[in-house]
Amino acid sequence: MTAPLVVIGSGIAGVSAAGAARAGGFEGDIVLLDDEAQLPYRRPPVSKEIVRREKDADGIRIKPAEWYDKQRIDLRLGVAAAAVDVDARRVDLVGGGSIEYGQLVLATGGSARRPWDAAGIRTLRSLADVPALTDELTGGGRLVVVGAGLIGSEIAASARAQGVGVTLLETAAQPLPRLLTPDLAALYAELHAEAGTELVTGVEVTSIETVGDVTTVTAADGRTWSAPVVVVAVGMTPNVGLAEAAGLTLADGIGGIVVDAAGRTSAPDVFAAGDVAAFPHPLTGDLQRVEHWQHAQRHGTAVGQTVAGADTRYDDVPWCWSDQYGHTLQVTGWPRADHEVVVRGSLTERDFTAFFLDGGTVVGAVALGRPAEIRAVRTWIGDRLSPDATVLADDAAELKSAVPE
Repeated sequence: MTAPLVVIGSGIAGVSAAGAARAGGFEGDIVLLDDEAQLPYRRPPVSKEIVRREKDADGIRIKPAEWYDKQRIDLRLGVAAAAVDVDARRVDLVGGGSIEYGQLVLATGGSARRPWDAAGIRTLRSLADVPALTDELTGGGRLVVVGAGLIGSEIAASARAQGVGVTLLETAAQPLPRLLTPDLAALYAELHAEAGTELVTGVEVTSIETVGDVTTVTAADGRTWSAPVVVVAVGMTPNVGLAEAAGLTLADGIGGIVVDAAGRTSAPDVFAAGDVAAFPHPLTGDLQRVEHWQHAQRHGTAVGQTVAGADTRYDDVPWCWSDQYGHTLQVTGWPRADHEVVVRGSLTERDFTAFFLDGGTVVGAVALGRPAEIRAVRTWIGDRLSPDATVLADDAAELKSAVPE
């Protein structure tokens, strides 16, 4: 009997890889492992609808339970991989036992960074993180969030929606400093302020300590902020432990498992997909590691197609969104604060698309309230187009007229 396809990790990358392999004609057994005991679920709502108690776990499932049976995917929940032996083509399991594989996909995702350790610290990346946090987020309570990135800002917005007093701390001089220009960052600061969130920038946190029921965040300049709950949202660390122990090539600097354009790692018949994979992108000319839902879904699908025998070359332009204070921020491409920026629409009315140009070529965009423009510019980025900046800035002109036919 041919050894199965084994997928480690049942997030969107893992589920997409397993499903795409089956849809692409893979006829062998497929085993999908995850150390979480939860039926696979979508992670973006965890910091939004789940924390706000607007949805429960069953409302964010990736697929219903019967889908896995119909696809003949052996879903094994609460089963953790202890090690991968690439020579023996075997996955050893925590608690004993092993599974031989014909092909292996590592979709192990990442873990929330936790530079400090104190009893009052919370992180928010999985459903397992939710109960303790939501029990503590009650109207009239206080919360300190460390990190004003997308996740930290979403947590702050969700807490404010429940009447919780929020202080949001950011190391940089503005929120999302690598992404937003000063004008765009000022708009985001206004959103926080109007919702009653206290945004404090230029904060270098040196320690977080819990004494009794109070957790205190201390900055390098001596300032302190205290609350019953502190959420740390300072990024994620890719889960490369299995890959590193197995001798797979890892990416310096950006972290993750190095793969080629089809998702192949340095070991035969071993692939990596999603947040944990560092892949070459033809538009940037270097290795990329993207931590967005849309990427994980599409990269997992591409890897599954490769497993099934297709000649895939992953070159998607990244895209993500963030819901905060009733507004949806959408980002595509690789926008940087030092790019030339052309704004279409109105920042003050919070209805705009900001186009990021590098040498005249569009490389990214940030928008509020304009999903159709984000879809269009995503295609432009992939095609390396150089739009007419004057037309871009003219909200009365048809957007498509900014690029040649």
